[in-house]
Amino acid sequence: MVKVYRFTGLRPQRAYAAQIASVPYDVVTADEAAEIIRKNPLSFLHVSRTDALLPDIPADDEQIYVQARENFQELQEKGMLQRDDAPSVYLYRVKQGGSLYLGLVACLDVDDYIDDVIKKHEHTRYDKERDRTRHIDATNANTGLVVVLYPDEGDVFGYIESILPEGEPDAVVKTEQGNVHELFRITDRVRLAHIEDLFARVPAAYIADGHHRAKSAVTIAQERRKAGTYGPEDGRFMAILFAHKRVKIHGYSRLVTDLGQYTPASFLAALKERFDVRPYGEIDDTVFRVPPLKEAANLHVVHMYLGGIWYELSTPVKNPEDVIGSLDVSYLQRTVLEGMLGITDPRGDARLQYLGGARPLADLEERVDSGEFAVAFSMQPVDVETVMAIADDGKVMPPKSTWFEPKLLSGLVIHTLGEGKKE
Repeated sequence: MVKVYRFTGLRPQRAYAAQIASVPYDVVTADEAAEIIRKNPLSFLHVSRTDALLPDIPADDEQIYVQARENFQELQEKGMLQRDDAPSVYLYRVKQGGSLYLGLVACLDVDDYIDDVIKKHEHTRYDKERDRTRHIDATNANTGLVVVLYPDEGDVFGYIESILPEGEPDAVVKTEQGNVHELFRITDRVRLAHIEDLFARVPAAYIADGHHRAKSAVTIAQERRKAGTYGPEDGRFMAILFAHKRVKIHGYSRLVTDLGQYTPASFLAALKERFDVRPYGEIDDTVFRVPPLKEAANLHVVHMYLGGIWYELSTPVKNPEDVIGSLDVSYLQRTVLEGMLGITDPRGDARLQYLGGARPLADLEERVDSGEFAVAFSMQPVDVETVMAIADDGKVMPPKSTWFEPKLLSGLVIHTLGEGKKE
């Protein structure tokens, strides 16, 4: 059963919430983060992405994490971040376009992650995991939300929705895109106990986004247990829980720096031996997904941008019963990235980079047209039931197989760990 915990959150004063709240650390590049911080020095990115402030030192230099700790402490010392007076949970509502999302922010149990009550569907990337582990250790806090799904036919979500306060939110932020993020603190002990009881009846939860943040939090807990510096809050990590039918999934794009032994012409010719390859024609590059020209059950469909042209690659799924092997991302990895380009480690090969599925297709075009990358692949989304079934089977998808919406802001609420490591 899933254990959820109330916690005493660290939050921005209402007057500073809109300035401090930032996009998650992993949806912007260092250059993009630096520009955001330049325009708004209070942006929480100056805690979560201090590498953007120190461009002349190596990405894994200890000074990056020292600076993160100092910047985080400064926000607290100036009173811009203040601790709540008692443990709570928080309702987080996002108004995005025509959609409305409502999630519960609480802490989850590290041991539930270890025991697979909290299920995973993706491997982490080594460099990203190391980075977040060091960041959590340095700041002694979970500064970003892990997005977790719970299977629900309405009972849990219905109750959460019913206790949403009618008054003003404790924090409200409107983004440049027009999305509205609202945070409501729940302190009533009866309601808190009922929420904990409801989740105690839920058999499992599923990480949707934030695999690196979750794994890093678990690593910190294990290290502190061994070191004897373990406090109760070290065994918990902050998450936002959504009912599984109340999120959206996008694909996750791949970018490759070079074509190895191939020229663009020979690469295209080799692909034609493995796929039906069709020039796509004009696309709307302001959207996130290329609509398939050919759409059918048991068909792999991938879109590729090469040499200024979009192509649709399609081929029948050979073994639909193989739930992992039949995924488009698996077939692309096995056949093209590994089989043709020699990228055998999708978790660590520097030639392969990823771009979140809610970025417009123009971002892929720009990165290829600039010469930074040789080719880009845009993926179709996987449905949420497939993701949960894979996790239930104890299997994992290739890295960066799914991009979940909504994306939550960082800095609106923070969970600090226990006594932790002494300096």
